Amino acid sequence: MGLLDWFRKRNGTGPGAAVREWHAAWESALTSLDADAPARLEAWLTREPALADDLEIEQEMLDALRDALTLERDLAAERLPAIPTTHRAAAGEPCHYSAPVSMPDDPLQPTGRLLFTSGRAAFAGGSRTPSIPWHAARDVFRAGRDLIVVRAGGTDGIRFRCNTFSDAVRGAAIARHLARAARRP
Repeated sequence: MGLLDWFRKRNGTGPGAAVREWHAAWESALTSLDADAPARLEAWLTREPALADDLEIEQEMLDALRDALTLERDLAAERLPAIPTTHRAAAGEPCHYSAPVSMPDDPLQPTGRLLFTSGRAAFAGGSRTPSIPWHAARDVFRAGRDLIVVRAGGTDGIRFRCNTFSDAVRGAAIARHLARAARRP
């Protein structure tokens, strides 16, 4: 990397700045559930000069935004996804989400499957299988491909790393919906 490239990167100009700007616009569109954003963001990706040499992550993020828009319409109509599973971690409850995840904060970094049933979030994998009932979940956050479920009465959370942005975005929306439903009188 030449001195000029280093300077541009440090000062927010150059190709890295455009990618960061696109990512910020994506986060904003996801937060506001802007139905017009996918077309705008896709046009931004395909214009010349190219935003970056490799747009695989941005294409994945765009797919996640489209998934989120569809899912939010279903959740607003109280239509939760129904995932057929016989996994014992579901404990016979209706399953609304299932995705492969890892737990990056655990020293062993186990991988497994994260299931959201009507009653709880359950991790199946590794030596420990944390389960959080929805009434005990204070909040659910998404950061990149990570889902963080924060327990009520505590400041700590359990972080799950999803393999795709779609899994993380869908998981966060479904988890928030289930947690809110569990807190309703």
